[in-house]
Amino acid sequence: MRHTLTHAPQFYVTAPQPCPYLHGRAERKLFTALHPGNAQELNNALSRQGFRRSQNVLYRPSCESCVACMSARIRVRDFAPNRTQRRVRNRNADLNRVATSAWATEEQFELFRRYLDGRHADGGMADMDIFEFAAMIEETPVRTRVIEYRGKGILPGDPMTDPDLAAVCLTDVLDDGLSLVYSFFDPRLEARSLGTHIILDHIELARETGLPYVYLGYWVPGSRKMDYKARFGALEIYKGGVWQDIGNPADHSDEAHPLAVDPIVEQVARIDLP
Repeated sequence: MRHTLTHAPQFYVTAPQPCPYLHGRAERKLFTALHPGNAQELNNALSRQGFRRSQNVLYRPSCESCVACMSARIRVRDFAPNRTQRRVRNRNADLNRVATSAWATEEQFELFRRYLDGRHADGGMADMDIFEFAAMIEETPVRTRVIEYRGKGILPGDPMTDPDLAAVCLTDVLDDGLSLVYSFFDPRLEARSLGTHIILDHIELARETGLPYVYLGYWVPGSRKMDYKARFGALEIYKGGVWQDIGNPADHSDEAHPLAVDPIVEQVARIDLP
């Protein structure tokens, strides 16, 4: 179904499908296409309103009977790592950050396949081939970087020669922050907590470049897959059309009644466009 505003992008709604985060629920997305002419401006504006990018599409959950998915971001200025996060940072002090252009490599794809096979073998991306992987990385009309994390001799039995690729994050550069589009890491290095390390390093990278936020994607109360995001301090969620401090995560566990979900037309009408 298509919804339009005068002199504005066209918005569409996907058909309901099983929710990947909450068992027994159905998800639906509101989305619009990114075009080269104003892609960066639109990505900036809609990211501040809870949208996420996937290739040349911006999307936001718009489920018929649930509002559990909430965009999350960290206030860089106010963030201070807790004891566990400091340990993760120290544990990965031997890794180097390498920022590259949005260009896929076979080495990245091999790491991606190990990650999926080890962590998400039954997920929606499990059947992705190298061409689909390249599209995920390279089809971007906005400012995007691939952030690699490498270290010498970090895998058991590996010689201290060329740095091994430990983790990768596809990252959009917004006017007010860094947006983690997708990240993956070597499951053989699970003890390093590389998912946490990627977020901690992006906070440091945003601090170095004067950007106020790190966008983490969606946080879903009640989803074990998303619990780790609530462990970061200075976390905000986009709820009820505004950014607010997460406070006590348990306070956001209430389900929305179907009649409380606004119609799609009203949701679209409230979107601020550049």
